[in-house]
Order: sequence, then C-alpha cells, then structure tokens
Amino acid sequence: MQTTTKSTPHVDQPAWKALQAHSEQIRGKHLRELFAEDSSRGERLTAEAEGIFLDYSKNRVTDETLKLLVQLAEQAGLRQRTEAMFTGEKINITENRAVLHVALRAPKSESIVVDGEDVVPEVHKVLEKMSGFADRVRSGEWKGHTGKRIKNVVNIGIGGSDLGPVMAYEALKHYSQRDMTFRFVSNVDGTDFAEAVQDLDAEETLFLVASKTFTTLETMTNAHTAREWALKKLSDEKAVAKHFVAISTNAKEVAKFGIDTENMFGFWDWVGGRYSMDSAIGLSTMIAIGPKGFREMLEGFHAMDVHFRTAPLEKNLPVLLGLLTVWYTEFFDAQTVAILPYEQYLKRFPAYLQQLTMESNGKHVTLDGTKVNYETGPIYWGEPGTNGQHSFYQLIHQGTRLIPCDFIGFAKALNPLGRHHDILMANVFAQAEALAFGKTADQVKAEGTPDWLVPHRVFEGNRPSNTILADTLTPALLGKLVALYEHSVFTQGVIWNVDSFDQWGVELGKVLATKILGELESKDEPKLEHDSSTTNLIKRYRKNK
Repeated sequence: MQTTTKSTPHVDQPAWKALQAHSEQIRGKHLRELFAEDSSRGERLTAEAEGIFLDYSKNRVTDETLKLLVQLAEQAGLRQRTEAMFTGEKINITENRAVLHVALRAPKSESIVVDGEDVVPEVHKVLEKMSGFADRVRSGEWKGHTGKRIKNVVNIGIGGSDLGPVMAYEALKHYSQRDMTFRFVSNVDGTDFAEAVQDLDAEETLFLVASKTFTTLETMTNAHTAREWALKKLSDEKAVAKHFVAISTNAKEVAKFGIDTENMFGFWDWVGGRYSMDSAIGLSTMIAIGPKGFREMLEGFHAMDVHFRTAPLEKNLPVLLGLLTVWYTEFFDAQTVAILPYEQYLKRFPAYLQQLTMESNGKHVTLDGTKVNYETGPIYWGEPGTNGQHSFYQLIHQGTRLIPCDFIGFAKALNPLGRHHDILMANVFAQAEALAFGKTADQVKAEGTPDWLVPHRVFEGNRPSNTILADTLTPALLGKLVALYEHSVFTQGVIWNVDSFDQWGVELGKVLATKILGELESKDEPKLEHDSSTTNLIKRYRKNK
C-alpha cells in the first residue's frame, strides 16, 4: 500500500498567511495606479526563455506579491517535487506510478531510471519505429490491401488519445503533407464516425486505434465500426492488417482485432493520457508533419523542460504562470482562466488545455487524503481571437466576474496576407490594454456622451492578463507552449498539494454507464435500481427508441 507523509497545508505556510494579509492591501489598487507609480513596470515585469516572451505586468501584483508567491512555492517544496518528477519517483501516489512525460522528449544522452530500468532507450526505440512507419506511409511505400496508396489517416481515440493529436494536427497543419487527409474520431455518438468517413475510400484509408488497454468502450466501439466499414468495401479479413494499426500495450486484444502486432506502437504506464501527445499517441502528428518535424516538436518540449527545471523561480515562465493562477484562484475568487490564442492554427488549443488543467487539478483532497478547505483547479476555456471578441469578451470587460486571461500571439504570420496580421496583433495589444486600464466616467463624458448613457460605456478595467509572444508557430514552438502549460499545472498542483496525475473523477460515470447500457439494450424489461429520475429517463428512452 502506498503511504504518504502528511505535509503542512499551504494555507498554514508563513508565505500564504503573508499573502492573505498582502491581498487585502492590494485588492483596492487599480492597475492604473500600479503603472502610474512605476514607469518601467511594463519592461520590468516580463520574462523570456526559449523564444517565448511573457509580459505579466498587467496583473494585479507588486514586487512584494511576486516575492511572497515565490516564497510560497519554495515552502511548498516545488523544487524538490520537480526533481522527484524528473528523476522518476512515483509521485502519482494513488496509482503508485512515476510521472515521466518529460522522458518522452529526453535526448538519447540522458538517463532516467524507473524500477531499475533506464527508460530513455526504450522511448527512442519506439520513436524510431514510429519514424520508419510514418516515412513508409508518407512516401506511398505502405500500400492498402488492394495496392492503393494511403491518402487518408483516421485517428480513433478519446481524451488524451484524441485531444492532443487533433490539437497538434490543427496547430501544425501548415507543415503537414497536403496530399493526405487527416480525420479524428472520438465521440461514441455515431455521427462523429459517420461524418469522418463520409467522403473517404476504404482502399485508401488507414485507421490508427489509440487505446492503451484496447478495451476503452468509446474507442473500441468506434474501432469495430471502422472495421465493419472497411471490410464492407475490402471484403477480405486480411485487409485489416493493412488498414489498421494500434497504439496500445495489449498485444492479445490487438491481434484478436486483426492488427499485425508488428504494427503496434507501445507506451508506458508512467505516461498519463493528457500528457501523451508526444508519445506513440502522436503517430498521426508524425505522419502529418514527418519524423523531422515531430522531433523538432520534441526538442521544443525538452527545451522548456530544462528551463522549468533549472531557471530561478522568479524568472521561470511555467512557475510564474502557475503562481499567478494560484493568486487569483485563492485570493480573488477567480473561477476561470481564459486562453485566447490569436492564431487560427491554435483553435483547438483551449480545448486541449481544458483536459490538461481540469483533469489534473480538479481535486477535492490533498495527497494524504485530507479534504481541502480552499479552492483548487479553475475552469480553463477560450476561443481564438478575434472571434472571441465578438462573442464573450463583453462579459470579460464589463461583467461581474474576474476572468484572468492569457493572450497568445506571434510576430510573424504563417500565411501573410496584406494587413491581416497587423490587424490581428493590434487586437491582442488593444484587448490587454482595455482590460487593464478601462475607461473612466470622466473619459466617457469628455467624449460628449449623455449622462444617462455614461454608466453603460464605462469600462472599470483592472482586469488582469498575461501576454505571451513568440516569433512564429513552428513544431518546436508548439512543444514549448504545451510544456509551458504542463509545468504551470504541475506548479499549481504542488502548491495545492494535490495529485495532478490521477483522474478518479472520470471512473464513476464509466461504471454506471456500463450498467445502464445493459439495461437500455435488454430485450426483457430490466429491474431498475436507480433513483426515480434515472429510472424514469431509462424507461422513457426504452419506450421511445
């Protein structure tokens, strides 16, 4: 049985108590005042590493706030916990597992030992196998059952086996092989599969089935439907081996499905689903952008890993983002964080971060099982700019809720068209400025606004944001950006003293769904032992289906 050492709750740490007192002093301070008091604030409260520039000056913080937040991280043992993760200690205590997504991008020269075995050589062995396969598919050397070239790749997975690959494909579409089509199926709703294959030819289609156990209900339901769809055209059972590969560790089930286990790509129990996009789960990404592009992405991940592990806390990008999130969640009752990428290729990035952040830190007990008496993981959400400006920014600017925002922008466009990129980036800077400084009643009146209309046109401002700038969206930069948020989430989890790497919260619904499925499909009237609402809904569905 896993045992844990009872640690001092962060709310009992001296730094937290100091922050509590400090937050009362700063709560009434407006960003207008903070900038007026310090003309160099906009240059000073910035940090830069690995080609990513972070401007955090438009946050409701002072030098004292930042000093106390760093002290909180130190008192929570962030450095020690970071080393424990990087060196393969089993920090996922409820599952007694190491947490080693950092090993997925470690160079060959590194050594990370888990249970007496160096895992880095095995990681590179899988990468080389993936590379060889991706090259064969991309070049046309890999043929379908009837000898036709593969033109379509459909990834079947769910959760981390879908969100990472689909986000990465959309983010790096500019670098993808354009004579190939990539689709992603995750939802067990039949519409998802039906629409994904609607215009595809089975003779030219390859399915990647991503399920560690090869038993995940949604994934395997979709996989078997894909098998039936393919064989309807291809007729021969042997065709399955040419049109399906597996990302799994269950060789028995993979072979039973009809997939050649030579075309099975494995990963490890120290890779959590939401941290797996740079493992074999990313095979669709590698086929899309090529092994070279994939390795560049891994190099980007690793560069941010090194920065997180070695940079001083006060200059550490993931640490700063994580601490600011803790600051607003704990002391300003902020319930959400908005992720606002001003880059259309990153349109799925907010959805990806939803799983990364909320599945990680959506916890109600500490590592030792004690119920928390403070807020933990906030809700992450967002849309790409400028679309969001014409949707939900009204609430961010003039609503009653405080919503810290992360704006993400790039100096260079991948598709430069006239003034488009200048207009796009003007909006990044304008929105952050408007949120911070707003517009006073006097300013509104000075514009000649009638008195009755003035309150409606006032912007209170004092709404915090970070601005993250980079040069260009490349595979390497995407790796850095994802790792930035991975380690920010870890920082938050360390402060809150929760296990950021289990996800028991998804289990109960799965168990109940399996039970209810049998009741929905039963030919005889089932004996229902649910609450009156669930029982009534099941009866109504059975009657009407």
